[in-house]
Amino acid sequence: MAVRADGSTAAPGTATAVSVALQQLGGGLATALSALGVALLMVLAAVTSLIGIGLLLAPAALTALHAVAARERVRLGRWGADLPDPGPLPTRPRAAAADPTTRLELRWVLGHATLGLALGAVGVLLPISGVRDLTLPLWWQLVPAGEAGTTLDLLSIDDWPAAFAAALIGLGWMAATVVLAPTMARVQAGRGRRLLRSEVDLSLRVAQLTATRAAALDAHLAELRRIERSLHDGTQNRLVAVTVLLGAARRAVARDPAAAGDLLERAQSAAEQALAELRGVARSILPPVLEDRGLAGALHGLAATCPIPCEVDVDVPARCAASVEATAYFVVAEALTNVARHSGATGAAVTVRTHGPRLHITVLDDGRGGAEEGRGSGLAGVRRRVEAHDGTLGLTSPPGGPTTLRAELPCGS
Repeated sequence: MAVRADGSTAAPGTATAVSVALQQLGGGLATALSALGVALLMVLAAVTSLIGIGLLLAPAALTALHAVAARERVRLGRWGADLPDPGPLPTRPRAAAADPTTRLELRWVLGHATLGLALGAVGVLLPISGVRDLTLPLWWQLVPAGEAGTTLDLLSIDDWPAAFAAALIGLGWMAATVVLAPTMARVQAGRGRRLLRSEVDLSLRVAQLTATRAAALDAHLAELRRIERSLHDGTQNRLVAVTVLLGAARRAVARDPAAAGDLLERAQSAAEQALAELRGVARSILPPVLEDRGLAGALHGLAATCPIPCEVDVDVPARCAASVEATAYFVVAEALTNVARHSGATGAAVTVRTHGPRLHITVLDDGRGGAEEGRGSGLAGVRRRVEAHDGTLGLTSPPGGPTTLRAELPCGS
């Protein structure tokens, strides 16, 4: 559908949002009814525990609690970010009382059985009432005289003016649905997301930080190995050649000055190459261009040296941490190297933006596609660098292209 200047496309978007909200409220009503049953079972177990019977009911009540909470996690995951399953939870009263996840589930079930149930019921009844009252002019004459009326008996229908007034009330119900449904769905789901993910997210965050620390150590070790290889295989060999040539030139000075001059020239050339390689290694550790020109200038410099045409669009109002800028630089450098070597592309584009506390990097090319991380492209090393900063890296490269590399980095660390 075309977008018109008068903003008329807002209606389909609103209709979609309301439709999704009503589906969420309907699903929430179903789990709220289950939560109400569990809450009553929990109350019964608590009351009858005074005479011992509740201790027998407690395992069944706790099992039901975990089951309805798991069902709600699945439901919420269909409408947003997944809520990971916390795994087996205790069903014995003493262990459950000490388990933080079970305590959070209990808080959730009590709230969902009350507020969640009310929101779900209102969310379902509002559109039903709207449709019923809005269509009253079509069917009020089909019911016995004096029995036709609006929802909540706000108006009795016994003639056509009253029927059309009922339709206006129906429009009011529909307007209330449009206005209130998305907010009610957010409130209903928000409490569940907050209480059913807290402890799970904490454990996941610990696992993520552990993996990030390991990735940082691996990236640091890989970088040290790369620098060592560069110095050993490149610069060191050049310097050895310079030493050998200088020794040969010293021995040849007396007997063959012309040959000594040639050797000295070759030694100078080898020394210059060694110096250039040493500068390259130094630049690979932390490119001076980042300090001199900032990230935007450094990336424009990379694009200028790229063998294929490359557009760069950088909008980063404030400087990021030096390590983050260096990682962003290497992400783009490695991506453009892969584009030039393997993609067969005729053009590439680099976009860098800040969104809140994150730096978003996108490298797009129009090549043949089919790129994979594990094919010696260097992307595994890039991923280690990015994840060492608690960032993310994604690659989309369908056969036939285009290829899109996306990375996100925290701006301040």
